[in-house]
Amino acid sequence: MRHNFQTLAEVFDYATVKYAKRPAYELIEGNQSYSFASFRDTCRRLSRQLSNFGINSGDKVAIFSQNMPNWPVAFFAVTAFGRIAVPLLTELTENEITNILTHSETKALFVSRRLYSKVPGAILDRMHIVISTDDLEILQTGETSYTCDGSISSPLPDDLACLIYTSGTTGAAKGVMLTHKNFCVNIRASWDAHHVRRRDVFISILPLAHTYEMSIGMLYPFAVGAKVYYLMRPPTPSILLPNFKKYRPTCMLSVPLVIEKIYHASIVPTVRKSRFLTSLGKFSPQLLAFLVGMRLKKTFGGRLSFFGIGGAKLDGEVETFLRRARFPYSIGYGLTETAPLIGYARVGETRVGSFGRAAYGVQLRLDNVNPETGEGEIVARGDCVMKGYYKDYKRTCQVLSADGWFRTGDVACLDKHGRYYIKGRLGSVILGPDGENIYPEEIENVINNIKDISESLVVKRDGHLVALVHFNDNVLDWNYENQDRFLEDLERRKKDILEFVNTHVNRSSRIKEVEVEEKPFAKTATLKIKRFLYKEKPKDETDSK
Repeated sequence: MRHNFQTLAEVFDYATVKYAKRPAYELIEGNQSYSFASFRDTCRRLSRQLSNFGINSGDKVAIFSQNMPNWPVAFFAVTAFGRIAVPLLTELTENEITNILTHSETKALFVSRRLYSKVPGAILDRMHIVISTDDLEILQTGETSYTCDGSISSPLPDDLACLIYTSGTTGAAKGVMLTHKNFCVNIRASWDAHHVRRRDVFISILPLAHTYEMSIGMLYPFAVGAKVYYLMRPPTPSILLPNFKKYRPTCMLSVPLVIEKIYHASIVPTVRKSRFLTSLGKFSPQLLAFLVGMRLKKTFGGRLSFFGIGGAKLDGEVETFLRRARFPYSIGYGLTETAPLIGYARVGETRVGSFGRAAYGVQLRLDNVNPETGEGEIVARGDCVMKGYYKDYKRTCQVLSADGWFRTGDVACLDKHGRYYIKGRLGSVILGPDGENIYPEEIENVINNIKDISESLVVKRDGHLVALVHFNDNVLDWNYENQDRFLEDLERRKKDILEFVNTHVNRSSRIKEVEVEEKPFAKTATLKIKRFLYKEKPKDETDSK
C-alpha cells in the first residue's frame, strides 16, 4: 500500500487509477455496484453537478442516508474536490437534523428517499441542490441556485474534509472538525494494525456516518483496492448469516454488542443444551472453546482473517472465549475526535480487557494518575487529532491543550508491558461513600453475564447504586405486567440479580436496588448506552417496576 497519502484527493486519484478494473463497492440485494473506474467517473460527474449549483471548495454538503455504495460516492464527490462532508446518522430527529444543517451552514444534501421526509421542508428549501442516494437523481433545487459558477481546488492536508456531529453518551452535540490529514493518518494506522490487500472482502454492518466505519471500513479498503459489500437492511442474524455464507468476508468491523449477542444468544445456550459440551467445558474449557470457535468461524463464511471490535469495551467473559477459540479478533480504541484510531491490539496480540498500545503515529500517556491505583486519564497527540469543535472555542479548549494533547475522558491503567486497560469514563465514574472511584461499567459486565439479561446500566440515586436492566425478548410478557404472576416473577428475578451481583463485586460496588426497563436503552451510533438519559428517575414514575 502507498503510505504517504496527504489528502483524500490523493487517495481518490491513486485508488481509482491503480485498481481501475477491480470491484470497489456493491449493494447486497440491490442494483448499485462500482468498479474503481466507474466510481471515479460517477464522482467526477457529481462534482461538476455540485459546481453547477454554486457549491464551491470549502462549502458543506450533508449526507443523510443508510449504508449503500452511493454513500462513498457522495463522500468522495464532496471531499476529493475540496468540499466538506457533513454525515448525518439515520436515527436523528427532525430537530437534530435542523440544528446540525443550520449550525454547519450546509448548502447541499445527499439523502435517501426513505429518509427524505424526515428533513424539514424549511431546511430543504434552503439547499442549492438535493440529490437522492438511491439513484443520484436530483430531488430538489433552489430557484436561483443554478449559477454554474462553483469552483473547486485541490485540498491541502490541513483543510477540513469532514464535519461530524456527535453527542456521544453525554448529550451535548459537538461538530468535530476532521482534516484530510486526520483521515490519511488513520489509513496508515489501519495498515499497521492489519494488512488488508486488494483481494480482501468486507461486509459493512456499521453506520457510515460514524468515523469508525467511515475511516477503517470505507476509506482503508478503498485505498488498498479491496471490495466492500453493503447491506441496506438491519444487520440481524437472519439477514447476516446467509450473506456470510454467500460472500464469505475476510474482514469485518463490529461493536462489542454484536459479538456479545452472538455469544449469549447462540454459543452459551448451545453448550448448556449439550451434556457432552457442558462436561467438556468443566474439564477442558480450552478444547471446548476451540471446537465451538471452529463452528463460529464457519458461521462467518470460513475465510475471516480480521474481525475488528471497537466503539466500546468488550465483555471480559466473551473476550476470554474468543481468545481460547483463536477467533481472529482485534481490539481498536479511538474517538470521533481522533478520526478515530489511537490504539489497538492486533490479531493474536490481544489480552483480555486491554485495547493494546498506541496506534501508528500516535503518542499516548496517562494524566493525573492516582498513585494508589495507577489510574489516570488517557491523553493523545498525533496527526489524527481533530482541529477542534466547529464554532465552539470554549469546549475545544476543554479537551485540546496548546501543545496538541487531546483529553479522551477515558480512565485507564497500564500493565508492565505498556498495554492500556480502560476502567471507565470520567463522566460516568461514581464516587463511593469512602471517596473511592466506582466504575459502573465493571458492575455492568457482571450483570450482563446473568442469564436472560440483554443489557444493563448502573447509576447513583439518593446516594445508592441502582441497576437498570433490560431482559432478552420473550423473557417477560409485558401484556400481563399488572397481574400477580408477572409481578411475582419480576420480583424473584430482581432479587436473584441483586444477590448475584453483590456476591461478585467488592463492597463499595454493591447495588441496593434493581429496576427493570421494558424497552432497550437509547444508544449512540456505536451502540453505547446514552447514560445521561437515565441518571434521574422519570418524574411520572411513582415506583419501580
